[in-house]
Amino acid sequence: MSSASTSTVITDIATLVTNDPSLGDASPLGLIRDAAVVIEGDRVVWTGESSKAPATDTRVDAGGRAVLPGFVDSHSHLVFAGDRTEEFNARMSGRAYSAGGIRTTVAATRAASDGALEANLVRHLDEALRQGTTTFETKSGYGLTVADEARALSIAARHTEEVTYLGAHIVSPDYAEDPAAYVALVTGEMLDACAPHARWIDVFCEKGAFDGDQARAILTAGMARGLTPRIHANQLSYGPGVQLAVELDAASADHCTHLTDADVDALAAGRTVATLLPGAEFSTRAAWPDARRLLDAGVTVALSTDCNPGSSFTSSVPFCVALAVRDMGMTPDEAVWSATAGGAAALRRDDIGRLAPGARADLIVLDAPSHVHLAYRPGVPLVDQVWRRGVREV
Repeated sequence: MSSASTSTVITDIATLVTNDPSLGDASPLGLIRDAAVVIEGDRVVWTGESSKAPATDTRVDAGGRAVLPGFVDSHSHLVFAGDRTEEFNARMSGRAYSAGGIRTTVAATRAASDGALEANLVRHLDEALRQGTTTFETKSGYGLTVADEARALSIAARHTEEVTYLGAHIVSPDYAEDPAAYVALVTGEMLDACAPHARWIDVFCEKGAFDGDQARAILTAGMARGLTPRIHANQLSYGPGVQLAVELDAASADHCTHLTDADVDALAAGRTVATLLPGAEFSTRAAWPDARRLLDAGVTVALSTDCNPGSSFTSSVPFCVALAVRDMGMTPDEAVWSATAGGAAALRRDDIGRLAPGARADLIVLDAPSHVHLAYRPGVPLVDQVWRRGVREV
């Protein structure tokens, strides 16, 4: 090993999830029992049985706990201000509620200072980190003006490389009478201001938001500026979003709640990941996505939180794992894979979501002997340690 950086072995791991079948039991999780993992600098350099671990500078005893890759939350909306407690309370109480939904958050976000927006973002990132999230994507979409969208992305880019331009969240209230003019803004001046801060472009393709033609125009404009598409697709109803995602080779089609057989076949034939967001269904009492149908068809599935102040105000990937197992037809192994390697696939990353030589040393130590406890013990704070880039942060 190089002497340029300190090496650390984490040993006495009851179950190590590598997400590399060649390293472990040949399952998708690549499980290794009685395992160890060696970190040098910010990378994993060795995994295997504890008894075969090489000598290192330091040693950490996992005490018979499970270790798995850090969660990759590939869909969140964390640059916002305000609170929508009353809306949630009304929805859960069966009462009509006339406030503006996303528009309520847009008004609060526009009124907030940069410092307030960043402080709120950091608070939620710290919350997510304590629950095992080591990589996250986040979007704009609560400004809907050129200046507000650009500042949201600039703030987000200080905290993650996975930044998504979502000027096309809804038609801005300022353009309620002229959606075509808003699409022109999103694909013109707003895109010019936002593209330098983002890696991705997204659109909410849904009745009441943007139709298929508008979504195509928005995504292709972003692609022409070097942004890679992802799309909010088929959340509230059947629609063109999934088919458009596959046609444009989008990294991810997110929600995927209402799918035709043709939609499933398209996802199975392409490389677009189906990102499922069970927090949204939980918080709106909507129908659950059918993960089993997608998995059985050979679709790559990711699990993420959709953390946002309106429809899924959770930053907890473990909670989403438990929901996916209980209500979406996933096995515990599938849910853990989808929350780690699946999220990485949705971000087109191969350096995260796995614990194999060369991968980034992002990992979680659970206060449990198996990753299955994430679903087996729902709601229990099982994340005991979080390591990011080779450094213990929790």
